[in-house]
Amino acid sequence: MSLKNDTMINTVIIDDERLAIESLRWEIDNFCKEIKVVETFTNPKDAISGINYLKPELVFLDIEMPELDGFQLLQLLDYKNFDLIIITAYNQYAIKAFKANAIDYLLKPVDPDELVSAVEKVKARRKDNVQNKNIETILSKLLDDHKSEAQRIPLLLSNKVIMVNAEEITYCKSDGAYTHVYLEDGNDHFVSKSIKNLEKILPPDIFIRVHKSYIVNYKKIVEFIRTGNGELVLSNEQVIPVSRTHKNKVLKILKIL
Repeated sequence: MSLKNDTMINTVIIDDERLAIESLRWEIDNFCKEIKVVETFTNPKDAISGINYLKPELVFLDIEMPELDGFQLLQLLDYKNFDLIIITAYNQYAIKAFKANAIDYLLKPVDPDELVSAVEKVKARRKDNVQNKNIETILSKLLDDHKSEAQRIPLLLSNKVIMVNAEEITYCKSDGAYTHVYLEDGNDHFVSKSIKNLEKILPPDIFIRVHKSYIVNYKKIVEFIRTGNGELVLSNEQVIPVSRTHKNKVLKILKIL
């Protein structure tokens, strides 16, 4: 049976944080009565199957997810005939790119007025029978822009925010609710952000999680030591442990497996 009807916009929400989904869903229920959330996903791989099957008219997509980010998810979809509203927690580059490509986006935490405005745009397009820009075209342009610009990462320190080029980061080490970020020039910064949250703003085409406490710039890996679950030797001679959970992913990225 088709999920579509004349009055409601059948919608899917994708975000790796359950609390973020619950918060957005509450705002939708209270401020956007024409939106019908038919399914939510915290696992992007499940979301791919879900979208292909459910064929929603609108998707809210968190663009910064570990293992498989929003750009990668869109590339893997078979069904792409839906309106898209991007959700993002940061990133001046991303916001600039979304604006340039006329993509609706919401900043976390989602503001109700901005949510209503984004949904109104979707409704207007549907009323005028204007389809949102082809997602494949949008994605291609975004990825080209993403590769052509230096990726700048904001690091929140105790009393200021500094911007660093992503490729200058060699590795990151967890320290409870904080993270040590080590740069290729030998400097390091104590960042007021957990490694889980930091992972969301690091470019997934450069950084990989190799351990619950470590993220590394894979371009800085010079050696893999086959002892236990393995260890990585980086260009600064730092040795990083690989956990059993992340070993296969590391081996695949290094084209060893």
